[in-house]
Amino acid sequence: MMRPDAAFWQGKRVFLTGHTGFKGSWMCLLLHRLGAQVTGYALAPPTHPSLFELCRIDSLIDSVSGDIRDSQQLQTALLQAKPDIVIHMAAQPLVGLSYQEPVATYETNVMGTVYLLEAVRLARNAGIPIRALVNVTTDKCYENKEWPWGYREVDTLGGHDPYSNSKACAEMVTACYRAAFFQQDGQAQDLPPIGLATARAGNVIGGGDFTPGRLIPDLLQSLLADQPMQLRHPQAVRPWQHVLESLHGYLLLAQRLYGDSPRYSCSWNFGPDANDAKSVEWLAARLCQKWGKQATYEVDERASFHETTYLRLDSSQAREKLGWRPHWTIEQALDRIVEWTRAYQQQADMRQVCFAHIDQYGKEGAS
Repeated sequence: MMRPDAAFWQGKRVFLTGHTGFKGSWMCLLLHRLGAQVTGYALAPPTHPSLFELCRIDSLIDSVSGDIRDSQQLQTALLQAKPDIVIHMAAQPLVGLSYQEPVATYETNVMGTVYLLEAVRLARNAGIPIRALVNVTTDKCYENKEWPWGYREVDTLGGHDPYSNSKACAEMVTACYRAAFFQQDGQAQDLPPIGLATARAGNVIGGGDFTPGRLIPDLLQSLLADQPMQLRHPQAVRPWQHVLESLHGYLLLAQRLYGDSPRYSCSWNFGPDANDAKSVEWLAARLCQKWGKQATYEVDERASFHETTYLRLDSSQAREKLGWRPHWTIEQALDRIVEWTRAYQQQADMRQVCFAHIDQYGKEGAS
């Protein structure tokens, strides 16, 4: 299994949008562990508590408070950061909320992507040698046909809900900017072409996610309150994976883009092994078993919005061309979540708990 090269990342300037969210906070911790110099750009943490606050991430990076929809502020922050690599993770990430706030979802996920790509284009025109840009979208960007096999990067984009559809739009915006601006740019300034790729991960889970409306946070909230867990769509199958799986994939991709942009400037899936695509009810039952204390769950019959039943990813391309593969099984991922939550209950230093999980993943992944 390939893993991010600490020698490569040491001292690299990284501009990371969405750094105050659950996934972005883990990315900050991972990049800090690798020795990168991170500038984060995002709104305040979306939940309280939050992983960002619990791990005191603002003391590890240069944290800029800003809205991805504010094109001028975003451009200014990017120019000041002078990054080598850009990772775009800022998003409205919830299917349920996208039904309630469709306009804001499209503004953030589509126009936010446009503003970020435009800021990178202008920064390159100003002579800042950005070499790689990874735009993180979602496994839900595919036109879901309810088939039981994994979607490949060449399959049709779509989306039945505003969130999924907005991410499909973001994929197309990225492809347009790559073809129109980034494949040949920089040559007049003797700069190497910028590598631009999109990354589509499975349903990431892990310690420190407090986002309401997501399965694991809702389940853990019920467990902490000694109440039965409520399940929407118990038979829905998702490609569950620990958050560190996808983040390692993004960083491997960024490394390759930095050194050989034409070959890797495309879309990439990062999903679990086929056996780890499990139903919601399976995940709930296993989490109850690992938690103990007679934890139980119930089916919420009030679920009102459309969600797909089957969703799997084919990650063959990442395996063959990046040397990436899933490392922790779904069982191991759930174990890490229970460990993290128990430590949180005991008021442990959560930054050190996260670092311990990052180090454990890195050591095991190298074996």
